Amino acid sequence: MKKTTVLGIFCSLLAFNTAYAADLEAGKATAAICAGCHGADGHAANPEWPNLAGQNVKYIENQLKSFQNGNRKNELMSPMAQSLSADDIANVAAYFNSLK
Repeated sequence: MKKTTVLGIFCSLLAFNTAYAADLEAGKATAAICAGCHGADGHAANPEWPNLAGQNVKYIENQLKSFQNGNRKNELMSPMAQSLSADDIANVAAYFNSLK
């Protein structure tokens, strides 16, 4: 494979990832409603609630979508997830993933 072809593929992938990158600041703002249970830093004070800091992006996205579509039910989380847009979910997931 020629160097120019490899470089072209690399640049295309980089552009694709940049175009669809989540907005961490928007995720932080949206995640403020999560702090009451999951902690401002993503570490829950109550062992009944999961820690979200450092959690896998796809895992958080899938769980929130499951609460939205009713595949997963919880009297606290289901209504919270209903208020989130697809962008909100991506941003919140990326934000919690960024926390250590």
